Amino acid sequence: MTPSSPRGPAALIRAAAPPSAVAAGLVTVLVGVTSSAAVVLSAARAAGAGPAELASWMLALGVGLGATTIGLSLRFRVPVVTAWSTPGAALLATGLTGASMGEAVGAFLLSAVLILISGVTGWFARAMASIPVSLAAALLAGVLMEFGTGLFRAMHGDFAVTFTMFAGYLVARRVRPRYAVLVALLVGIAATTATGGWGGAAGHIRFTPAAPVFTAPRFDWQTLVGAGLPLYVVTMASQNLPGVAVLRNDGYDVPVSPLLGWTGAANAVLAPFGAFALNLAAISAAICTGPEAHPDRERRYLAAVWAGVFYLCVALFGGTIGSLLTAMPRALVLGTAGVGLLGTIGGSLHGALADDRDREAAVVTFLATASGVTLLGVGSAFWGLLAGVFTMLVARAGQRRREAQPVGFAHGRGTEPTTGTAGTGATTGPPDRLGA
Repeated sequence: MTPSSPRGPAALIRAAAPPSAVAAGLVTVLVGVTSSAAVVLSAARAAGAGPAELASWMLALGVGLGATTIGLSLRFRVPVVTAWSTPGAALLATGLTGASMGEAVGAFLLSAVLILISGVTGWFARAMASIPVSLAAALLAGVLMEFGTGLFRAMHGDFAVTFTMFAGYLVARRVRPRYAVLVALLVGIAATTATGGWGGAAGHIRFTPAAPVFTAPRFDWQTLVGAGLPLYVVTMASQNLPGVAVLRNDGYDVPVSPLLGWTGAANAVLAPFGAFALNLAAISAAICTGPEAHPDRERRYLAAVWAGVFYLCVALFGGTIGSLLTAMPRALVLGTAGVGLLGTIGGSLHGALADDRDREAAVVTFLATASGVTLLGVGSAFWGLLAGVFTMLVARAGQRRREAQPVGFAHGRGTEPTTGTAGTGATTGPPDRLGA
């Protein structure tokens, strides 16, 4: 048997870094970061984070995403892409108002530990099955409502920037849907520059590496219930669940429990430095799982590995990214967050209203969450979910009671037939309906 000839450096580079895989990894990170960084900024501001804390958030998130994406992809030879929870950040932007950084970290830790337990014990499916998909979708839609309306509220004060972003997004959705948010951001930056919207903020952008800032957790029950538990529910339902679906849809039957266990563990370790939620990517992951990443599906994991490398670059330059986000004018932040979440809001509303049986409960969940009501210091996300579950239980109890009744009682006839037209014996219809 002829021994195989040694592969040269050029061949090794081509094998480890196929141009299509490297490009897919770069686009994955660009789409993921640019489409949701503004939402992360809103969450950080709600927690009272300053420039140093925001840079630490980007460092922790970048390290966590880079390590889990590279490690899990190499371990399973599957394109496993992780991401921060954009819906979770949107929830925190409203749920952390008035909370301290220590209390915010406590909420991060609670969600991370619950995700870790879900992975270690394998009860992910059972945990999610206990919450109807329609209610979880309604909860998410209610949380994101403020960001969707914020896009149009911003037009009142800065129409030129936000409307231009919105128009650019709509055009790109018809031409290159995958890059629509990135196009909107670039259009918004150009419009902001043209209208002088940066002012003196551009001078505060610093090209410096990030430094970790440790924040000791504080466990305040109001913040844990109002932000920590909803963060876990939203992350599992709107990120991990579709993330698994993306992998399965492309034929990658990877065990779910280790993925959840490792992302939860990394999240828990990095939470004191600002990693609020690490989870499986869904939309951006599809860039690495598709044929554009590599013609050979067995080699597409390389695209995810390169995405992890670029995530580490985000961590390295977290200080620069943090200062750039801080310098972004309000209209640009609201516009980017608004267009970036339009698809998620639409999908959430569709999922919330798809099931006829739980539609009323989903509407209650959505309205109560979107109201922003705060009771006992606990935010609306918790109360919205609680109101929806209560509505669902009452509705289903009434339905079971009607189904358990004899047919005559179910139609209001008892033992005596109710006649309609004289002498015909025809029934008038069920009087348990309104107006009967």
